[in-house]
Amino acid sequence: MIRSAEVVNAEIRELWAGGSLAAEDVDRYHRLVVEWAEAVRAEQELAA
Repeated sequence: MIRSAEVVNAEIRELWAGGSLAAEDVDRYHRLVVEWAEAVRAEQELAA
């Protein structure tokens, strides 16, 4: 199941809450960005 773009975006914002991305979070950040993009596409398809 795909999480909503809003939920994934909130998780991305949490990673950046300190103003910079910790080195150990870079891979997680990249996975979240891909997940966010997939969620946005899925939400756009549902809206169409």
